[in-house]
Amino acid sequence: MKFRHFIWFLFLSIFFNAQNSFEIKNAKKTVIPFKFINNLIFIPVNVNGAELTFLLDTGVAETSIFSLEDKEVKLSNLEKIKFSGLGGNTSIDGFRSDNNVGKIGKDFTNTSFSIFIIVNQEFNISSHVGIPVNGIIGYHFFKKHPVIIDYLSKRITIYNDIELFRKKIKKFEEFPISIERNKPYMHAHVEMTNEKKSSKLLIDLGNSDPIWLFPNLIKNFVYNRPNIDDFLGRGFNGDVYGKRSRIHNFYIGDFKFEKPLTAMPDEFSIQHVTIVDGRKGSVGGEIMRRFTVAFDYKNQKLYLRKNKNYDDPFHFNMSGLDFKQDGLQWEKDVFSIATAKSTNKASGEVEVLNNNLQYKFVLKPIFSIAGVRKDSPADKAGLKKDDQIITINGRRTSDMTLERILELMKSSEGRTITMVVHRKTQELTLSFTLEDPIPYQE
Repeated sequence: MKFRHFIWFLFLSIFFNAQNSFEIKNAKKTVIPFKFINNLIFIPVNVNGAELTFLLDTGVAETSIFSLEDKEVKLSNLEKIKFSGLGGNTSIDGFRSDNNVGKIGKDFTNTSFSIFIIVNQEFNISSHVGIPVNGIIGYHFFKKHPVIIDYLSKRITIYNDIELFRKKIKKFEEFPISIERNKPYMHAHVEMTNEKKSSKLLIDLGNSDPIWLFPNLIKNFVYNRPNIDDFLGRGFNGDVYGKRSRIHNFYIGDFKFEKPLTAMPDEFSIQHVTIVDGRKGSVGGEIMRRFTVAFDYKNQKLYLRKNKNYDDPFHFNMSGLDFKQDGLQWEKDVFSIATAKSTNKASGEVEVLNNNLQYKFVLKPIFSIAGVRKDSPADKAGLKKDDQIITINGRRTSDMTLERILELMKSSEGRTITMVVHRKTQELTLSFTLEDPIPYQE
């Protein structure tokens, strides 16, 4: 599963009353730090006293837990339900729990927190992120108070004082949005080749791609060339497949993005998705991270201000590999301790008379290949699913992060990547050259 394209949709027929709300008590604002990995935002959420980590996603209506790792959370009033949404199957089983206590940061609290529990462990996304992730939160984070997301400082500010919020957004560009089925939608312009077309798009912070388009919902849609067939991610009902290519330009008001990567899921993958009237696709985290972003759900407004990421090129994982972290293992680190020293009084230099080597064992990550795109550079080099990666270009992967590995695969076309992998009882050294399979062509 490619988490850089990973997208979660939760489409539920159940809507909750206004009591399921986060409130700020006795403060004008509250600030929440977040982790930013592969264009996705992860925030700390305390549920009934247990410290958890949730993906923040405007593309979902309700809050869910899909993995507890080694955490213990007491949940009350469990009721069995079914989920349906993105992917090929019809539904999966789960539970709903009401009247929990949720706390985010110091002052943001919900005393009637409703949560959905997904029991299918295939939805444990931690291995595709590189950190433990327990759940996902959407509408109920945003619905009551205006929110500013600063991607550079990795801080979210939630405002209780509307006048203070208005002062902060004076230099932002304002855009109307609509909140439908508890999710935000905007109109932007998609220019496939040379004609700009207004398109209604879901603003989806849980989608790490720049743009998704639904070809079957767009009249006379023609795929740009070149394009590739690819695995786009996983929804609640299975794997999502489709095509990837680049479009000429994408516009949000006067903001312009050249040759952005675009994913287009096939009709089978979205057959169980409830799509609001007029929607053509989604705008994801790879676009939104180029701004400081402010949401005001109550007044149905979006505010954007460029940040230093605005002109970043749209890089693609050119290896064709999907990676995952397979837990941790103990490794021996060697370090030295000086046990005796002497000082040369004339020069002031310290001489080590005895240097003892010491050993310590530390937990380090194990990475493997979760998938290989057909006919990609890595596929042609002979890399296979489930290969355990030992080194990349001479550096041990146990000293790397999943995000750093992905950065290497996006780094520069023509770069040679050499991997040492374990495959069953073999240790293999395989090399390939990064190559962009979907450069935009006029």
